[in-house]
Amino acid sequence: MDSELKEEIPVHEEFILCGGAETQVLKCGPWTDLFHDQSVKRPKLLIFIIPGNPGFSAFYVPFAKALYSLTNRRFPVWTISHAGHALAPKDKKILTTSEDSNAQEIKDIYGLNGQIEHKLAFLRTHVPKDMKLVLIGHSIGSYFTLQMLKRIPELPLMLPTLGAKK
Repeated sequence: MDSELKEEIPVHEEFILCGGAETQVLKCGPWTDLFHDQSVKRPKLLIFIIPGNPGFSAFYVPFAKALYSLTNRRFPVWTISHAGHALAPKDKKILTTSEDSNAQEIKDIYGLNGQIEHKLAFLRTHVPKDMKLVLIGHSIGSYFTLQMLKRIPELPLMLPTLGAKK
């Protein structure tokens, strides 16, 4: 894949308060607010990456850009850090509102259960319920993904169809 092409791909960095912990979200593509964007051009699918340890979302930027490019730039690719694993630089604003349910603290957010609830809280608040999801977990992120599916089986996943004819 051409490295010049990857450099053209926009990556938007946000720091949010999710479950009481600073959280970095890297958004690949032009869509930064899927929840409030009601335009016709809003994508119907989100590729959501949950990292392995140490939970740095920036490690996955080349992978996110490649996915975005391979999908012909049709779908956003977002990567979330683990709760508390990324601190916002002093000049960066941490996004939250008093109505945001993500601002409420999650008990034991730094434990396994808290990290799973952290990802679910993010999806509930930042991704519309009708948005199809492709969840990609790496290492412990795979475990988080499986546990999320157990807790909320109605997550609108885009599942691969094995053996489907083209």
